[in-house]
Amino acid sequence: MDIAIIIIYTLALLIIFLYSLTQLNLLFNYIKSQRQPDESPVFNFENSQEIPFVTIQLPVYNELYVMERLLDNIALLEYPKDKLEIQVLDDSTDESVMSTAAQIKTLRDTGLDIKHICREDRSGFKAGALKEGLNIAKGEFVAIFDADFLPGNQWLLRTIPFFKDSSIGVVQTRWSHINRNYSLLTKIQAFALDFHFTMEQVGRNYNNHFINFNGTAGVWRKKCILDAGNWQGDTLTEDLDLSYRAQMKKWKFKYLEDVETPAELPIVISAARSQQFRWNKGAAENFQKLFWKLLKDSTVPFKTKLHSFFHLLNSSLFLLVLLVAILSVPILYIKNSNPLFSWYFNVIAFFALSTVIFFFCYWYTFKRIHGKGFWNFMEYIKMFFTFFSIAMGFSVHNSVAVLEGHLGKKSEFIRTPKFNVSTLKNNLKDNKYINKNISGNTIIEALLMGYFGFALYSAFKLQDFGLFLFHMMLFLGFGFVFIKSITSKL
Repeated sequence: MDIAIIIIYTLALLIIFLYSLTQLNLLFNYIKSQRQPDESPVFNFENSQEIPFVTIQLPVYNELYVMERLLDNIALLEYPKDKLEIQVLDDSTDESVMSTAAQIKTLRDTGLDIKHICREDRSGFKAGALKEGLNIAKGEFVAIFDADFLPGNQWLLRTIPFFKDSSIGVVQTRWSHINRNYSLLTKIQAFALDFHFTMEQVGRNYNNHFINFNGTAGVWRKKCILDAGNWQGDTLTEDLDLSYRAQMKKWKFKYLEDVETPAELPIVISAARSQQFRWNKGAAENFQKLFWKLLKDSTVPFKTKLHSFFHLLNSSLFLLVLLVAILSVPILYIKNSNPLFSWYFNVIAFFALSTVIFFFCYWYTFKRIHGKGFWNFMEYIKMFFTFFSIAMGFSVHNSVAVLEGHLGKKSEFIRTPKFNVSTLKNNLKDNKYINKNISGNTIIEALLMGYFGFALYSAFKLQDFGLFLFHMMLFLGFGFVFIKSITSKL
């Protein structure tokens, strides 16, 4: 039994280490990209003949609290009105349909070409709505915004010009966060997303590896969507699915780090859970759907296949983290009861290098956004350990999502509730979209909090503190997720 535990534990650590090496490679790519000027051809918008027609799609579903803000903001986008149409793809089933219709009528009276498109059913969920809108879209290019996004008025003028290059199928912008400092929960979400939208997206795009359209805050060439097989609703992350299919068709993606699109982060843990579940399950579904086709494609370089492997399996690392965490307690006892394995524990100490790599990569992203300096570095250290603690606390919930994705279990597209908040602590008790049910995973998280409490006790019992920090992070992470899940239901 001891040998079996050691083998599984080692293999999990090895895969995590290999993943960390791909992240380090992306960091090197990111650093190189900063030294290379962008010489992409762009449309000359001073020449009216070069200004293309654009369709803006707003897929929404029961967004009572943010619809007015969304439509008011979209109406401020600067673009010739004769070259712009807006589709509100409204699948809502609540009273927001009526208030949205009234606001659309008001905007239409100002001369804006805006349509309210309501389907009779939600077949295909968001992908189905986008596909139906695309069937009647007049635009050569299609910009997509979720309900909580607030693009600046120059947004179209800063993105559409890059389609001068006929091989560009997508232009994606970087998300920023209007409520980053609302709570600890929003801070750690921003910390993770900043890493993805800075180092990962730029690092992959610079070396022509596959990246993903992030579901919103980007523009598609309509021809690219159709050529890649159109939107499909057979996974929970239709954006990742279409992104890979488009790049396998040799369409190029353009990522604009310097163009920010502000958005609202989930402020309650149930909303964060639903979003995390959809993203993680969808990634696993897309691995099953797409990676084997990509692997067989002889025109795709090996390095791109390797990065795609870890990109599509990114969420599956939660399974490995959970496995390493659970096995680390028996490993602690094996280490202190069987001297025959002493050499082994000296060897696996090498895998601590993974943490060093992650620490360095995340710091590069953090200082890019927040700046250098001693106090920023101190803040970074606090956020790094807080983020990874809470991320590990989500590992049960996310592992269930990953397993369902790999095993092919289908589930509905659950929208992430939006609340229209920034820094004020709004009263959320009357918010109709908050999920008040307690997940069965919450009980497991409570048990794991106790399990890692026992691990902390074991460190003192055995006088071995080698894993003490790791177990403390797990104890606090599962404790945070459990307590926030319970208190949000009260």
